[in-house]
Amino acid sequence: MKIGIVAPASRGKREALAPASAFAAITHPDADLIFSSQCWEEDGHFAGSDASRAAAFLQMANDPAIDAIWFLRGGYGSNRLLTSVMPQLGPAAWHKAYCGYSDVGFLLGALYARRIGRPVHGPMVIDSQRVGGDVTVARSLGWLVSGDRQGLEPGLDGRPAAAFNLSILGALIGTPWMPDLADHVLLIEDVSEPLYNIDRLLWHMAHATQLRGVAGVRLGAVSDIKPNDPPWGEPLELIIQRWCGEMGVPYLGRALIGHTADNHVVPFGVA
Repeated sequence: MKIGIVAPASRGKREALAPASAFAAITHPDADLIFSSQCWEEDGHFAGSDASRAAAFLQMANDPAIDAIWFLRGGYGSNRLLTSVMPQLGPAAWHKAYCGYSDVGFLLGALYARRIGRPVHGPMVIDSQRVGGDVTVARSLGWLVSGDRQGLEPGLDGRPAAAFNLSILGALIGTPWMPDLADHVLLIEDVSEPLYNIDRLLWHMAHATQLRGVAGVRLGAVSDIKPNDPPWGEPLELIIQRWCGEMGVPYLGRALIGHTADNHVVPFGVA
């Protein structure tokens, strides 16, 4: 199985290549990780120019010899490619899985909105560098290579689901790239935000007309929370419960997703 690796957002780190390749060779010898040279390009903040990142993604997505795309990392910048790449996806792109999270949620959401391929919220190549990262990336590799369900988020219950970084979800709302999530369980997570901004993003989620009809909300990790000055004074659980109440949907509890080593796989739709 050939898995193409591209970096549609921030600069890649070559340090992720060796551990991910070695781990895949040992645990999934049928998986051939093919790193695009674009992963190591640099253009300011980004892994190459918008045009270069778009071309690398399209080359992998439209290549019938590539079975899946596994994103190298997130950061910021995937949204800048949507207008360019989405109209150019050909027949081969419709038969692939696309795995990542964080900023690449822009691509996952746009693909799901058009029912192109099989978007998957799951660990990326760079997660191999986490403490215990071999276990983390094994969840995505197992799902991509053989449909191994051991890495699935354990609370998935057979209903259609979708997972997003909350900041990315907020940016997608109101755009043509936002998928229809009616009857879906929505899983959300975030990182490196103060609680006032988490509250504001949840307000946006609760009142977004494009999210009417979701079946419920689950909360993943909200990690590396930045300090409020003055202190926020409200626990995270109460924040999410309050906004789910205002949204008129059930809060369904916590989820094992996020910017942590405990990030699990959530296929968009029904696993």
